[in-house]
Amino acid sequence: MMGCAPILSLLTETRTLTLATLDLDRSPRATPLFFATDNQADLYFLSNPDSPHSCNLALDPRAAVSIYPNEEKWQDLRGLQMKGLAAIVRGQEKKKAMAVYRARFPFIGSLAAALALSELYRFHPTWVRLIDNRQAFGYRTEWTLS
Repeated sequence: MMGCAPILSLLTETRTLTLATLDLDRSPRATPLFFATDNQADLYFLSNPDSPHSCNLALDPRAAVSIYPNEEKWQDLRGLQMKGLAAIVRGQEKKKAMAVYRARFPFIGSLAAALALSELYRFHPTWVRLIDNRQAFGYRTEWTLS
């Protein structure tokens, strides 16, 4: 699924995602974050574990993500909507994932203080919807992942 050309294109050209989590009162919270991917299914983002969205994930790992490039005309609107699980990356996977993140965002090497306060998170989608008005108004394709 993530090998699908339109999805890879969106993941390559778009650097930010919007992460949706649930606050303690069950109200939604949307947070913009930079992300990287290894072109598999997972997306990686850095965040302070004390931030509200990270605290939300610690209590309930369910999350939603949207990724949309900036477009000027509605006919060009396209993007991804995803549901899945997010958690801190640990162990051997963290080293590999951090290399992927650093390759996409080399500037983080100059942010030692911020990095010391951050954790690397992995969002693993279980459902993905591709929207692409360039195909047809309201065009969408969906996948359910394991």
